[in-house]
Amino acid sequence: SSTTSNDDNDGDNNNMDSADKSAGILSTVLSDDSANLQLLRADSSGFPGSTSTDGASPSADNDSTNNCTKNTAATPTRRMRLEMSPLSVHKDESRLTKLLTRSISSLVMISVFIAILLSGHVYVCAFIAGIQVLLFRELVTVRYNAYFDRIDRTIPLFRTTQWMWFFVSIFYAYSEFVVEIIKSNTKLHDLFEYAQLAPALSFTLYTGTFVLTIATMQTGHIKFQLNQLCWTIVVLCLTVGQLKYIMHNIYNGLIWFTLPILLVITNDVMAYFSGVTCGRKFIHRTFMELSPNKTWEGFIGGGVFTMIVGWYLSRWLSQFTWMTCPTNQFVWMPGSLECEVENIFHEATTYFPSQVFELLPRAIIHLFPNVVEICSVDGDVSNLTACISGASNQRHHHYELAISIVPIQLHAISLSLFASLVAPFGGFLASAIKRAYGIKDFDSIIPGHGGLMDRFDCQMIMALCTWVHYNTFVKLTTVSVAKMLYMYKLLGEDERREFMEKITQISS
Repeated sequence: SSTTSNDDNDGDNNNMDSADKSAGILSTVLSDDSANLQLLRADSSGFPGSTSTDGASPSADNDSTNNCTKNTAATPTRRMRLEMSPLSVHKDESRLTKLLTRSISSLVMISVFIAILLSGHVYVCAFIAGIQVLLFRELVTVRYNAYFDRIDRTIPLFRTTQWMWFFVSIFYAYSEFVVEIIKSNTKLHDLFEYAQLAPALSFTLYTGTFVLTIATMQTGHIKFQLNQLCWTIVVLCLTVGQLKYIMHNIYNGLIWFTLPILLVITNDVMAYFSGVTCGRKFIHRTFMELSPNKTWEGFIGGGVFTMIVGWYLSRWLSQFTWMTCPTNQFVWMPGSLECEVENIFHEATTYFPSQVFELLPRAIIHLFPNVVEICSVDGDVSNLTACISGASNQRHHHYELAISIVPIQLHAISLSLFASLVAPFGGFLASAIKRAYGIKDFDSIIPGHGGLMDRFDCQMIMALCTWVHYNTFVKLTTVSVAKMLYMYKLLGEDERREFMEKITQISS
């Protein structure tokens, strides 16, 4: 009987424990519901008739509920906010705050960019040099932070050697640019003796850095140090190698610096809006695994808008000599630029290929404005004129469309295609680096945007493309009178005499 009694007591105790647990769970749920109700009341406290005080009468609560219902019926946005959970409301507010911060930062960056452009070529070059320093710092810091403990304890002068490699690369790239400017400016030819020393000085700095790097290697960490050295070289290729000729772009005419930057910005912005509005509505396949938020619609829409903007933006920029005139002077207080504007910045008439019209139905061809139908007279193809309706002696020969354009617009289309199809992969590389090291942004120097690498990831390869395009399709020759005079001063006495004899023979 005692056993039975104990069992009954245990059962009673278990029932009491279960009841206590159920009561605890119920109180937790009720407290959560009460907290949510208070948050909702606080969120709706601004509505007429609502109250957030405890101990309100049921009728007051009913009046408040009725008033909120009436008010939210008239404002769907407020009703949506009331139906959202507190966490969703917080996320929505954070998204709006981030968008506002990004917008303000963008306006500040645009203002700074315009101010620097108007300051002069020297200041633009200094601005780019500063950006290169910060880009290098952000990229090397990624691995430095990931392996800080190992680097700090075992590898001496690690950061020092990294920065030495950077400054050696910068000196080599910029010294070559300065020598090029000295060659093209007869007023600076007195410096040619110093310019000749630039390659030797670059090599001296390189060898010193090379010896120091090898001397600081530790026997137990050679493989790790070689990996770090390879990473440093990759970063130098991105930040110095791709931007090696951006100074040439600036001095060839600011339009070759400004236009590519604006094309990349346009592509970035319009790809974002195209992705937000049309993303995965037509093409459901993932565009790029490295950046899952990117969509095919954003990629295609960004490209289309970039080409449209490039077509009209290049024509507008070509009106200003400050943008189109090249220079070869280092001026701290610049004035207005005057030059003989190159032909690609003058308006010209070109003809659309008539063969394209042969592929289209006549009904569609006539929809194009300014299309002229050209006919032969009496079957003589050498006698072509505009067709006259009803003329029996005329036969259709082809369609003709004359377009008045500025040739820079055609170059802008080529650059727009590159900015849309290739430059975004610089951003994908940046995404891959961030994904590999588990970071969201490279830095927080720009509020709402992250680091400079987050904004300039596509700009670097675009600058290199612009230099290649300019030297391939725009400035086919790099020889000038100033450069010939510079080379003449490098000749010996006998070579100068021979050179003058040859020039005399050619001119006679």
